Amino acid sequence: MRKILPPCIILQLILAGTLFSQVKNEIVPAASRTGKITADWADRAQVESGGAKPAGRYVLWYRGPAKVWEEALPLGNGRLGAMIFGGVADERIQLNESTLWDGYALNPNTPEGLKALPEVRRLLFENKNNEAVALAGKTMMGHPAGIRPYQSLGELWFDTPELSGSDYVRSLDLSTGVATIKYHKGQVAFVRESFASAVDGVIIVRLSASKPGSVNFNLTLRRERDASCFADPSDPASLVLRGQVPVKDSTGTPAGIRFAANVKAVNSGGTVKISNGVMTISNANAVTLYIAGATNYPGLANLAAGITHSASDPEVLCSQVIKRAQTKTYAKLKTDHIVDYQRLFNRVQLNLGAVPPDIAALPTNKRLDLARETGRPDAGLVATYFQFGRYLLISSSRPGGMPANLQGIWAWQMNPPWNADFHTNINVQMNYWPAEITNLPETHLPLFDLSKALVKPGEQTAKILYGARGWVVHHLTDAWGFTAPADGPQGIWPMGAAWLAQHPWEHYTYTGDKAFLAKQGYPLMKGAARFIMDFLVEAPAGTAYAGKLVTNPSYSPENSFVLPNGDQSVFTYGATMDLEIIHDLLTNCVQACKVLNIDPEFRRECEQKLSQLAPVRISPQTGRIMEWAEDYKEVDPHHRHTSHLFGLYPGNQITATGTPELAAAARKTLEARGDDGTGWGLAWKINMWNRLLDGDHAYKLLSVLLSTKTLPNLFDNHPPFQIDGNFGAAAAIAEMLVQSQYQKPDGSFEVQLLPALPGAWQEGSVTGLCARGGFKVDISWNKGLLTSARIVSSLGGPLHIRLADQAVTFNTKAGQIIHLNHALDKKTDTSRK
Repeated sequence: MRKILPPCIILQLILAGTLFSQVKNEIVPAASRTGKITADWADRAQVESGGAKPAGRYVLWYRGPAKVWEEALPLGNGRLGAMIFGGVADERIQLNESTLWDGYALNPNTPEGLKALPEVRRLLFENKNNEAVALAGKTMMGHPAGIRPYQSLGELWFDTPELSGSDYVRSLDLSTGVATIKYHKGQVAFVRESFASAVDGVIIVRLSASKPGSVNFNLTLRRERDASCFADPSDPASLVLRGQVPVKDSTGTPAGIRFAANVKAVNSGGTVKISNGVMTISNANAVTLYIAGATNYPGLANLAAGITHSASDPEVLCSQVIKRAQTKTYAKLKTDHIVDYQRLFNRVQLNLGAVPPDIAALPTNKRLDLARETGRPDAGLVATYFQFGRYLLISSSRPGGMPANLQGIWAWQMNPPWNADFHTNINVQMNYWPAEITNLPETHLPLFDLSKALVKPGEQTAKILYGARGWVVHHLTDAWGFTAPADGPQGIWPMGAAWLAQHPWEHYTYTGDKAFLAKQGYPLMKGAARFIMDFLVEAPAGTAYAGKLVTNPSYSPENSFVLPNGDQSVFTYGATMDLEIIHDLLTNCVQACKVLNIDPEFRRECEQKLSQLAPVRISPQTGRIMEWAEDYKEVDPHHRHTSHLFGLYPGNQITATGTPELAAAARKTLEARGDDGTGWGLAWKINMWNRLLDGDHAYKLLSVLLSTKTLPNLFDNHPPFQIDGNFGAAAAIAEMLVQSQYQKPDGSFEVQLLPALPGAWQEGSVTGLCARGGFKVDISWNKGLLTSARIVSSLGGPLHIRLADQAVTFNTKAGQIIHLNHALDKKTDTSRK
């Protein structure tokens, strides 16, 4: 019988804003709930936590269900995502499909910008910054001046008759990609296993019980708007969620994505019935749910070819995927998923030393709490966090699909923070920092596919807005190829394509894949460089960079400065980050021309522009790297972007040994920026401290990140959740142990072992990290010193090894394995089997 609350209590709950989240949802079973979908979730069951820690080396686990979305556990197969809450009486599985975006392909470019560009440049060179801002804001913005968001596919909610549970454990095993919920109700043991299969294109949820006939639940599909749930007319055991994003094009014609989700129940024993959009499972021994999702998005390959529409039927696609998956047993589905997943995940193993048994026995959230109390995360938590970053990349970015966005593929809202878009002024690039070094090069490919899809619209923007050749992207883009300035004058930052073009070169330096470089990588790089070289202008006499080539207009992402008259501004010419990105791009283009033995005239042009490019400068007042052409004072000295150190990381223009004066100035810059920041901002600075070979300072910031900017499910917290910090920190942990950015005159790279090992990690080992030049590195250390190294040369060629002040070189053959001892002496020399 439903409990009736006294009016005074109801009033108190309304005033507290908790009536619906803490009362209504607790008394209404999940499948019957209505109203607004929020991040919060209530489970009616009383749960007793007594379950033991699950077996496994890299496991996230908890002794209670998730109460908010940021506590749920993520699953993904690169296209479909799910957040598992783990409720006993009321379960919520929030769903995503990577192509479900609001909006449509359009031309946002305005010719007014090109007409105004000379005047904008004149004003900036004459230090009339805010006049330039006003003019550019009126003439150069895209129409529309923003993009539409990535959206949630929907929600799967089900309720059970179990209103209590004991020995509860909720877990995600990173080594298998399987989430598990276990609990007892009396003498009956209940188990749910969930995984997102890339092999079969479905999310699988298996519910079972130790006593036959004990699996009972009511299930429905929900979405905040623009969709309806109904029984599949062709399948009595299947529910369909159908919808369309309600956006119209300039003619008033519906242009929004059509989408669908399908859940199919296959029961062992018992019955399945559907009524009014609710599926009821009664007295089953076990049930397997097959969950599919699809849209009619044309795909990045079609978008790159100028095809912006698709006639595909999302419901048919869902049905086809489920029918194929149903041909396999549950055991086969699970085995195939694990084999496919571990093919990627198992390439790297990390051990950072022993963890006291009492700490190792704690649930993940309690280990985070302990890190907050002590200011130092335990070594096992760091290793798990590192592998969680790799897990997220495997789960959100697979070949042939979309790249990871600001939230990977996981977002519950119709309008997530910052649209969950592709921010190209660091965030989408940071998502892929761990791809090569942590041995996941396949996950990098969707970023190249997005870049290719941006070329045609980027060429339009370059021509219409700047009168330039090549392709350009500003500070953000979406699934539809938006390349114009957005979000106000600060969006007039035409460096996005140039930064994106760093990634195919990085992919080549790690893999040595010349076919990729020739076919896909170099064309992207050349097109981005072509725009940059047309965009550069010579700074006139009387300016800070007189006679040198600079960008104009220019902007140091999301930061502002104080003008001599006390006003604040964002626009200048020749911001340091621009110059560093351009130096990186043109240098890489020169190297690519040499590797491929092509384009001698283009190579000479790149070299000429490099010789004329304005240099990175050190402030005579502060001794720090200058962020702008003038030595302006920052509005926010601790700003989250440390853009002017791009040349330190992810570039390599500033190095501890090659450019010691710039490195010293970079250190002062980092010290002034401070040791706090947003989650992703801290991740960037950790990488920078690594490049300065200061492992203890890097570890200090990693500790801040884990103890203050990490959510209970290990998601990075900007705040709010933003996934790039997870990826940036995974790359940073790897570069504490192996770095390879320093290039020799002959084009080969130096592999540094333990270059930024923190004192906190006195012993440990890592296997499978990658280094530029096609090397795979295994290392062990004890008392902070190398004990052994094993290096596989995938490509052959010179292997330069550095350990502190020691350096050795070996000439290797493809497949050769080099074993080294603590003194870098070769122990054995074997061939790869």
